[in-house]
Amino acid sequence: MTEATRTQDRDMRTALGRGFMLKCPRCGEGAVLHSYLKVNDRCDACDLDLTHARADDGPAYFTILVVGHLAGFALHIMWSIWQPSAIVMATTIGLGAIALSLALLPRFKGALIAFQWAKGVHGF
Repeated sequence: MTEATRTQDRDMRTALGRGFMLKCPRCGEGAVLHSYLKVNDRCDACDLDLTHARADDGPAYFTILVVGHLAGFALHIMWSIWQPSAIVMATTIGLGAIALSLALLPRFKGALIAFQWAKGVHGF
């Protein structure tokens, strides 16, 4: 079986959606991560080998990109409409950025692992 044949039937959109929801990219039932950012060795439902999945710094870059843009937009809107004091803006935007970063980081990691599976890279 060639590499093109193995990855031909893997739908990218479905895999990314499942990965973003922290589920197995193949079956959508088992968990990809345990703890906070630790990748499972295998899917509990379909036994997909996840030991080759390497997300490295990609999820952090995507998280910074999204959170930075949203924080900048929120800062602009806050200042344009309400004009609060600097400490109120810094606290509000800072806490929002931290909360959003903590929520998005594992989801981007799951999506990146799903992307790798859909494209057949890193031993999938």
